[in-house]
This record gives sequence, structure tokens and C-alpha cells, in this order.
Amino acid sequence: QVQLVESGGGLAQAGGSLRLSCAASGRAFGNYAMGWFRQAPGKEREFVGSIDWSYNTIYADSVKGRFTISRDNAKNMAYLQMNSLKLEDTAVYYCAAARQRAYVTLVVVTSYDYWGQGTQVTVSS
Repeated sequence: QVQLVESGGGLAQAGGSLRLSCAASGRAFGNYAMGWFRQAPGKEREFVGSIDWSYNTIYADSVKGRFTISRDNAKNMAYLQMNSLKLEDTAVYYCAAARQRAYVTLVVVTSYDYWGQGTQVTVSS
């Protein structure tokens, strides 16, 4: 069992930056891929990016070059650094954990086994 808690959300101006953190409890954190998703009002939850057990990263086209995902296995932490924020980045952001296994597709919601409660990010002009 893994419990995830996000923090770091809040209000930022367009063009600004925020850093989200995801604290994980439980053992073998390094054996999980960590993903970040977001959900805006009235929209489906969408993939933002992921980092797997080998530190390989994937990003959605909409955030590529602006967002960076990292992890610190010694601290059981994952991070989402968000730069050059846009109004359309406003959403609730969720971190998620997926057990290590073959042929897992990390861009889809259904690949993840555990989810945090979410943290609100609001970008203003």
C-alpha cells in the first residue's frame, strides 16, 4: 500500500513558476513509476508527465519544455517543477504511483495503482 500526499499548489501569475511535491509512504518507492495528472473543471483528468523506476521521463506536448519531473528515492519524494505557467495550466494536480511491470503505459490513468488527493494550481493573468 502506498499513500501519496501532494503539496505546493497555489496561485501564480502567468509566466511564473510553482513546484509541486508528492510525498509517498510505504516501502520500495523506487519500484514505482510516478506520474502527474491534472484535471480542470468540466474536463477529464489528463496526463502531464511521468518518471519511471529508471528515471526515464515522458511529458505531454502541452507542458514539454516548461515542466520538469524529478524524484528522490531516498526521500520517497516526487516533484513537478512548473515554469512559464499559462492560464490553461489551471487545474487540480494529482500525483500517482504505478507498480513496476512490463509493458505499462504511463500516459493513461488506468495504469496507476495509487493516487494522491490533489492540489489546486491557479494561474492568473
